[in-house]
Amino acid sequence: MSILRTRRRHEGKGLLSYPTPFTPPTTEENRLSWLRLIRSRRVGTVTFWRLLDEYGSAEAALLALPEVAKAAGVTAYEPCPEPVVLKELKAGQAAGARLICRGEPAYPKALADLPDAPPILWVLGDTTHMSRPMVALVGARNASSLGTRMARKLAEGLGGAGITVVSGLARGIDAAAHLAALPTGTVAVMAGGVDAIYPMENLKLADEIAAKGVRISEQPMGLDPVARHFPLRNRIVSGLSRAVIVVEAAARSGSLITARNALDQGREVLAVPGHPLDGRAAGCNMLLRDGATLVRSADDVLEALADAPVIRTSETAGSRPEMPLPTPAARPGRDWRDMAALHRQILDRLGPSPVAEDQLIRDIALPAAAVTPELVTLELEGRILRHPGGLLSRQNREEKTEASQTRAH
Repeated sequence: MSILRTRRRHEGKGLLSYPTPFTPPTTEENRLSWLRLIRSRRVGTVTFWRLLDEYGSAEAALLALPEVAKAAGVTAYEPCPEPVVLKELKAGQAAGARLICRGEPAYPKALADLPDAPPILWVLGDTTHMSRPMVALVGARNASSLGTRMARKLAEGLGGAGITVVSGLARGIDAAAHLAALPTGTVAVMAGGVDAIYPMENLKLADEIAAKGVRISEQPMGLDPVARHFPLRNRIVSGLSRAVIVVEAAARSGSLITARNALDQGREVLAVPGHPLDGRAAGCNMLLRDGATLVRSADDVLEALADAPVIRTSETAGSRPEMPLPTPAARPGRDWRDMAALHRQILDRLGPSPVAEDQLIRDIALPAAAVTPELVTLELEGRILRHPGGLLSRQNREEKTEASQTRAH
């Protein structure tokens, strides 16, 4: 199985991705198949693209899934039933939301070139805001008055410069940034369904964003977010943006996860300094110590963007030669003992702390074409977990039980 995209490190600033050519869905039946595939049990975004790459279409992948699962030791596996996604489509229509697929004109170009780009997005509002340059503003939920004031000042300045402000609709810094950017355009990335407002105190703000900006989500309609959904949302916040600005963040916070995602995605990371004795500024000060750009005003952000390399997307790649991509190969026949031994090797090298997939493959010292299909098998079997940024971890029994309870068709 070939990897969907080839990535290149650009001047030490992060990984920039190049897409493997694929055909976006062209009919309602194709879109239904995409939605069924991504909603199928144990199929995440990376597995979705690998299945599409190997089998050529979502329809073919859906037909192959039961056999793939059977080979992984999962019996009685069924892809997401068609009535389930028809119900989701009906709920989206009732909410006034629109489904867009990767490769369609309304799908954000910067997001499309991530290795774990969401195959589908539910959007509620004006998608033209995502066609302009975007910058993310994130930070503490228990923000200080100075922090929220700084967030408003930055959002207003960036909006006045023609930049769309992206954030996660959390309380504190997120809410302040969205509110200040309403007159110029803002994108709220939802951790749950696009119609599931969290926290409820931001209900009025969410309605205003749908009217004047846009709310987006990769999750099913009506899904209330749980803890594991927030890191997935954070990768979209940073993936949409040319830069991520952290305004107040503790040493261990979701905002730092977003900053790490930004670095992995080749985005700029900026931070507002804070007092050393203020725990809400510890994360920002750590980022600045490690090389993030210091921000005092929107002018600092605009200056950093002017000096930053342009994010290469399928549109900006121009006439430069594309990197060669591996040719998809048929999965070689393997003795079950060999596969079992490889599975043990993979699981022995994984623990609860995520590690990079490419590092795992190097440690195993086998060709990627031999290892990646077995990673998909183990993921379908529920024995490993994928994380944003191409990371893998071993799933323990407690996580497996929680995932089976919270993953809904």
